[in-house]
Amino acid sequence: MSEDDDWLEAAFTRRECLTTLALGGAALAVGCAASPMPAPETARGAVPTSTITPPQTTPPPATTGAETMPSSPALAANHTAVPLPFDATKLHGLSEKLIVSHHDNNYAGAVKNLNRTEQELAKITADTPPFLVAALRDRELTFRNSKTLHEAYFSNLGGDGKRAGAIDKALAEAYGTSSRWEDQFRATCAGLGGGSGWVMLQYELDTSALRTVGSGNHTQTQATSVPLLVMDMYEHAYHIDFGAAAARYIDAFFANVKWEEVDARYARAQRAAAAWNGK
Repeated sequence: MSEDDDWLEAAFTRRECLTTLALGGAALAVGCAASPMPAPETARGAVPTSTITPPQTTPPPATTGAETMPSSPALAANHTAVPLPFDATKLHGLSEKLIVSHHDNNYAGAVKNLNRTEQELAKITADTPPFLVAALRDRELTFRNSKTLHEAYFSNLGGDGKRAGAIDKALAEAYGTSSRWEDQFRATCAGLGGGSGWVMLQYELDTSALRTVGSGNHTQTQATSVPLLVMDMYEHAYHIDFGAAAARYIDAFFANVKWEEVDARYARAQRAAAAWNGK
């Protein structure tokens, strides 16, 4: 799990403790109210209260004691991890152990924590402290982007690393040669080696330009841009196989890029750009 995962686990643990204490206090109050009071002594000659038939009333409907929250489709907390789109035993220079650990722990952990964050966000009311809302929104953006970028990362692996299609021509036009673009992308990756973040080839919808973007965490992104090629530069993406040798991981990544997927994303991005600009 990443530091982000550890932070959220601790935050939820503290929140659950406070909730438990609050519920415990409420249960104690209810228990006291429900305890029978000792009956007063019956005056001589009076009719015992136990023999008086109370008026017949309709009992109130049974309640569960839980507040019914309105449904919130935008915060349904029903995200599931997508399986790997390739055979993890057949990548070039990236071990099955590395890929499976990355997928099952880091990616699936982000999906789990996104669901938990949405559950908490769905409980927000006008009385929720602003600092709590701000913290939850920060976690929401972190885990939502982590989910999206991990899925794009795994989907653009499993190929032979050979550039082809319209994207190869577009990169050559944007950078002089597509090899020159690769130099830019690799250098950006190297700049994040030993740290954390993402490197992306993005398509800018409003300008139709190809951009190489480095991000120091999950929450840095370029407005109006969509990812075409995504590389995870967090240490969990390579440390099992390469230790601190991030340069070797960069080589292995490029040997496994599925350029057919990148090219398909490029085509979809062009159509989206036309719609974005009203064409």
